[in-house]
Amino acid sequence: MVQIRILNKNNDLETAVRILQEANATVAADLSYTIETAPTNPAFIGIEALAEELTHEREFYLLEAERDIVGIVALEKSPKEDALYFIERLAVLPQFRHKGYGRLLMDYASERAAEKRGRRVSVAIINENTQLKDWYNALGFEETGQKKFDHLPFTVCFMQKELA
Repeated sequence: MVQIRILNKNNDLETAVRILQEANATVAADLSYTIETAPTNPAFIGIEALAEELTHEREFYLLEAERDIVGIVALEKSPKEDALYFIERLAVLPQFRHKGYGRLLMDYASERAAEKRGRRVSVAIINENTQLKDWYNALGFEETGQKKFDHLPFTVCFMQKELA
C-alpha cells in the first residue's frame, strides 16, 4: 500500500534528512559535487537546516511504500504570486526509483497546490541533469528560464506547469 502524508516535525525529521541525503547523494556523485562546491545541495542537508525549512508557507510530504518511507517532496507558496507554488526537495531513495513514486509525489504536490487555489507549479533543477529535465517535460513542465548563480557549480533551470 502506498500512502502520502504530511511530515511530522516531531517524529519524521531524521527520516526526512536520511531520504534527502541518500537520494541526492547519487546525483552529487554523478556530477562530482561536494559540500564545498555545492553546500546547499540536499545531499548535504542536516536536521537543523531541514527544520528551518519547515515554515507556515512550506509543507513537506512523505511517501510510504513497501513498509518504509521512501520519498519526500515539499510545496511552498510563492511570496510574490498568489497563484504560484514551488515544488521542491523531491527525492526518492535509489532502490525505490522507477516505480512511479516520484510521479506520485509530484501529482500529490500539484493537487495540494490546486486545492490551495494555485494555478501554476514551478520547479528549479540542475540544468545539466538532462535526464531529470526530460522527466519533468514528460510530466508537462516547460522551461521558463535558466540562471547561473555565483555560489552554485551548475546552472539552474526553471520549469513551470499550468494546473487544471
